[in-house]
Amino acid sequence: MITVHHLNASRSTRVIWLLEELAMPYHVVQYLRDETTKLAPASLGKIHPLNKAPIIEHNGHIICESGAILEYILDQSTQNHLRPDKQSSEYYAYLEWMHFAEGSLGLPMITHLLMQMETRSGNAPLDGYITKELNLDLSYIDSILAQRTYFAGAIFSAADIMMAISLEIAGSLGLLENRPNIQSYLARIQERTAYKKAREFG
Repeated sequence: MITVHHLNASRSTRVIWLLEELAMPYHVVQYLRDETTKLAPASLGKIHPLNKAPIIEHNGHIICESGAILEYILDQSTQNHLRPDKQSSEYYAYLEWMHFAEGSLGLPMITHLLMQMETRSGNAPLDGYITKELNLDLSYIDSILAQRTYFAGAIFSAADIMMAISLEIAGSLGLLENRPNIQSYLARIQERTAYKKAREFG
């Protein structure tokens, strides 16, 4: 059974969501952020020195990083419906969005989040750069979702799990105004039974 080390208000929700979609057995160990610093507790660092979620344990492996964890879980599953066949054109769309969530979108979005947590004056160069990158990324995403039902094409995949959680964070930061395709996509995704189950963990 896979053990999921889950931190509240974190991207480890992705891991539980995927396991629910695949109907795979798992055990959750919950951690709460410090109310003042919002950081993970030191107890999570006893599992992995980076002291970040998500982390999973399975068959002697301790793995961090959302994308790596999702791929590992897919490798353990007997089902293949959440990852396109490698010989298909959809696979490369899947691969792009699996990395996009924590790559192109992750850096400016998390930087924007951190910037909101401090007192800033004037218009520093970083502000303009982050605004430009977020507009570029979110416009690109919105245009893709105008053409496709899901990120890898017509079928829901693990790439949607990666991207949806990132887009929810963007929405919580007020970044999805005038992004109708992203908003309708999230509304549809959030109706999935596995998503609702994962969200029960916080």
